[in-house]
Amino acid sequence: MKVLVFEENLMWSSRLVQSLKAFGHEPLLRKGLPEDAEGAEVAIINLGTKSPDPADLVASLHRLGVRVLAHAGHRETELLELGKRAGADRLATNRELTYQLPKLMDALSLGIKSPDEE
Repeated sequence: MKVLVFEENLMWSSRLVQSLKAFGHEPLLRKGLPEDAEGAEVAIINLGTKSPDPADLVASLHRLGVRVLAHAGHRETELLELGKRAGADRLATNRELTYQLPKLMDALSLGIKSPDEE
């Protein structure tokens, strides 16, 4: 599956790209608000990104028909709450993203919401 990755942290972006490839996905690393889904069904965004605004990014991706997996650190509760308010389809801590990426991607592709939203 094609996956848009919006990540400005070089360590996270390379880790995500490598992991997604290892699990058979085609990651597309992008910046800014997308104009086209590029055939992607899913996007992964870092809620700590300053530009574009994460809420605007989620809305833009949803208009393109792309489901959103948004992540932040487990102690960054205000960012996770921002992702929830913005309507991200699935929220994850950075740890979950690191250790449960295949499970998160499967849940997202099936339209399963975050556990606290079900």
